[in-house]
Amino acid sequence: MSSELKVVLVGLPGSGKSTFGRQLASILKFPFYDLDHLIENRYKMKISDIFSIHGEGGFRNWETEVLDDVLNLNESFVLASGGGCPCFNGNMDLINSKSTSVYLDVPLEEISARFGASRSQNRPMFSDLDQGEVILKLKSLLVDRDHFYNQAKIKLSGEDFSAELLISELIRLIKNSN
Repeated sequence: MSSELKVVLVGLPGSGKSTFGRQLASILKFPFYDLDHLIENRYKMKISDIFSIHGEGGFRNWETEVLDDVLNLNESFVLASGGGCPCFNGNMDLINSKSTSVYLDVPLEEISARFGASRSQNRPMFSDLDQGEVILKLKSLLVDRDHFYNQAKIKLSGEDFSAELLISELIRLIKNSN
């Protein structure tokens, strides 16, 4: 068994994967990676431009390629996946086979509240929507993606979970697997 601890956070856009991931990585003293940033750096394009030029299929193929490369690193880390990442190309199976997956299950109303005017501009999927429309879009995404997210090894639910809680869950999971 590998001695590295690879933690991959999954969940809807706005569930806190990047914010929480940075906190967790800091406490664990692990590197933090954001899958979307890794894709942008590798291909020297913004995610929105990749979608525009290569379509969702092209983006998803590149996403899977970068995900596989990161999961094969010989180091411990925390990775924030993109919201749709676990739902395509067998990525959730890949994540579960090479890491400890964590589903951040945050109430839709809380995610919607996080999408203030400043943040929604960074999220093209939500940029032209009012709060009611954001909740409807999130509900639709959740219906499509919940099956994949619920395959995670650990599920943290609510709007106020801590890195310490996740660390205790990780320790329990590791002890039970040995």
